[in-house]
Amino acid sequence: NIESELEALPPDQKKKERLIREKPLLEAFWSWAEKSAIGELPKSKLSKAFHYALNNREGFWNYLEDGNCSISNSLAENCIRPFVIGRKNWLFSGSPKGAEASAGIYTLVETAKANGLAPMKYIKYILSDMPRSAFLEHPEYLDDYLPWNPLVKEFCR
Repeated sequence: NIESELEALPPDQKKKERLIREKPLLEAFWSWAEKSAIGELPKSKLSKAFHYALNNREGFWNYLEDGNCSISNSLAENCIRPFVIGRKNWLFSGSPKGAEASAGIYTLVETAKANGLAPMKYIKYILSDMPRSAFLEHPEYLDDYLPWNPLVKEFCR
């Protein structure tokens, strides 16, 4: 797998390698897809798949141009999955305030995960330390509780 080999490279080098190694493979794929789509029945599932891919070809090229981009959208899908599952549960929050509280906790948990923190440690840290802080008088103190703060990372990993 080419992407596995490139994983540790810095973004500029990853882009260069992708253009050298993966672009020819994608060009061959698009050529094959164009030829193959012609012979398929228009309403078949395979024809629909070919046309979907061909109609979205430009978007599929994006990851080649930016070494920071992933070839996969799994990270985005994994972040959305709990929201989709929770959406039905939130119907039973009891009130709009209850739904807001649920959304707030959900945001804390997902932000912790996205920043490599243990969600329970992060919430415990916030709930135990923040009340002793003077963040109401000094809003800039809130920066001390953001998940990318080095102290938070140290305590909540």
